[in-house]
Amino acid sequence: MKIGVDYYPEQWDVSLWSRDAGQMLKTGVKIVRLCDGAWSSVEKSDGNFDFEWLDNVVEIFSNAGIEIMMCIPTGNPPLWLYESHPEIVQIGTDNRPVRTGIRNHRCINVPYFRAYAERLTQCLVRRYGHNSSVVAWQIDNELETYQCTCNVCRDKFRAWLWDKYESFENINLAIGCEANSLTYSNLSEITPPTDYPTEWQNPALCLEYRRFSADCIAEYVSEIAGVIKREVPKAEVTTNTWLCENAPDYYKLFENMDFVAYDNYPPVTAEKDKTVKSHAFRLDLMRGIKRDNFWITEQLSGITGGWSVMSPAPRPGMIMGYSLQAFAHGADTVIHYRWRTALKGSEMFLHGILDSNNIPSRRYYEFAELCKTSAKLDVFRSAKIVSEIAILYSPDCFNALKIQPQTDNFSYIGQLEDFHTAFARYGANIDVVSADSDLSGYKIVVAPSVFVNDKAVTENIYRFVINGGTLVLTCRSGVKDNNNNCIMESLPTVYRQLIGADVTEYDPAGSTINQSIRDFAGNTFRCREWCDVLHVTTAKTYAEYGENFYKCCPAITMNKYCKGSAYYVGTICDMDFYENFAGNLMMQAGISRLMGLPKGVEVVTRTNGINDYVFFFNNSDETVNIPLPKPMYSIIDSRGKDVIRLIPFDVDIVRK
Repeated sequence: MKIGVDYYPEQWDVSLWSRDAGQMLKTGVKIVRLCDGAWSSVEKSDGNFDFEWLDNVVEIFSNAGIEIMMCIPTGNPPLWLYESHPEIVQIGTDNRPVRTGIRNHRCINVPYFRAYAERLTQCLVRRYGHNSSVVAWQIDNELETYQCTCNVCRDKFRAWLWDKYESFENINLAIGCEANSLTYSNLSEITPPTDYPTEWQNPALCLEYRRFSADCIAEYVSEIAGVIKREVPKAEVTTNTWLCENAPDYYKLFENMDFVAYDNYPPVTAEKDKTVKSHAFRLDLMRGIKRDNFWITEQLSGITGGWSVMSPAPRPGMIMGYSLQAFAHGADTVIHYRWRTALKGSEMFLHGILDSNNIPSRRYYEFAELCKTSAKLDVFRSAKIVSEIAILYSPDCFNALKIQPQTDNFSYIGQLEDFHTAFARYGANIDVVSADSDLSGYKIVVAPSVFVNDKAVTENIYRFVINGGTLVLTCRSGVKDNNNNCIMESLPTVYRQLIGADVTEYDPAGSTINQSIRDFAGNTFRCREWCDVLHVTTAKTYAEYGENFYKCCPAITMNKYCKGSAYYVGTICDMDFYENFAGNLMMQAGISRLMGLPKGVEVVTRTNGINDYVFFFNNSDETVNIPLPKPMYSIIDSRGKDVIRLIPFDVDIVRK
């Protein structure tokens, strides 16, 4: 397990470089991430490359025995490139050039930009690709599905649509152009979505443009990866991502990458119950992209600021705890942002390990302790996370529900996180995987709001239940066809037979709802935002509504189907319901549960086939004691224990 730092030597005096490398080595840093935003530093003007300073930096870290992740800094084109080729600037949905700020304002589809990006990549990889200290390459930085509407993107989108549908008749039918008299008869009539409010636009066209943008990003990183691989075939190549507003299709983005890389900035403020909102779901989502271990390329190191007002300071234990949490969920390298806090630029208040005064502080000493602890964890490199529970994530559903929000506070990601949190309360390992993944190894699969119907996904879900799996489907499933148009059938349309029930009516009650449900055991839970009123055919009622005109009508159902079972949750509930529901499902599916875990304590088990290693992380502001069923050996403390005591944000790892 490696701990590293993001380092920006171009921002610091040359006299600091060797000193920093020596201090990093002493601290226990194993890897540095370089060149993230340094395009203008290596290419001063068009074709005028200056690698002397970077040669010096690479030599310093190579001599120190510190590995290097080299970035291709195409997210930060130099101003001379914008000036000589203004056509590379993105055009916004308002049909105006985006103002160039600090980064990511170029259009990756413009041929001039691609040519310059490929030349820069080739120069970097030819110079450093055969250096044994350079162990990985990162392409660009935090790519999103930008909604560029420049002429290049317009033409490329038109060609993309034509390749997909092959005729105007098919395009018009798929996108629903007859609505509002917007049928196409010429390619020039097809334009990307505009800056109108999204709800005033064609949702089918909006989804197609997001799919197109995701394809363009994936094509771009694959092309740059090809430049690297042609020079160094065995190079390890990736790009980094995060869960953002314009999230890419992660599965396409990383399809041709060697591993997934994620930028992880967990929240630092405790909620009313003194627990902190966990990033465990996001970490499991990243692991599920390739169903393999991944890297963190930017990890929380201090107060955040720059894009917004500054956050509260990370509490004692968070620097250590959140890094070990990432290791627990499948990261095998965690690189902290950044070694030293910047003195200039928009991110000067996005704090690093060292503050701007360059004096080691509490966070630095905690980071140094983390480096020592991580050295004990190499045994986990071969240990895998084996899960019996999966949650399905769909980029199409994510985007379609952003294009047409269903009601106040209705959140697609929120549902995934709630189910994840509920199963995690019992110490379960959980995979978050694509909706078309192989589900045969799971006992429970949760598919929240499968809003957009894809035939392959539908067949995959049916196959899982037919073969004996337990499925949870939720409200707003089966609403749209694959073109993001409504299906003229009773909801949940293609899943009606599977769940053994119909939605006779629904109430988009929003955030003002005063509604509850009562389950089969007499437990009462609050529900909110959305209420499907169900009519059962072959299903049994699991819970019914307690108020409103649909009082006593089914809210949640359970249906036996072939060898398996399908539950339908027709509403959104508070966490106490999900925890109770998850516990019942695990018991029925024969999945072991850890009962009585204190609030905020997260448990993940990794196995190498011989030994199981159990990670305990206290993501709360309170000290907790966890009795073990038998004495176990602590990897952290190097001794046997029968009780685990965790102070706030503390971690212990025991061999089971």
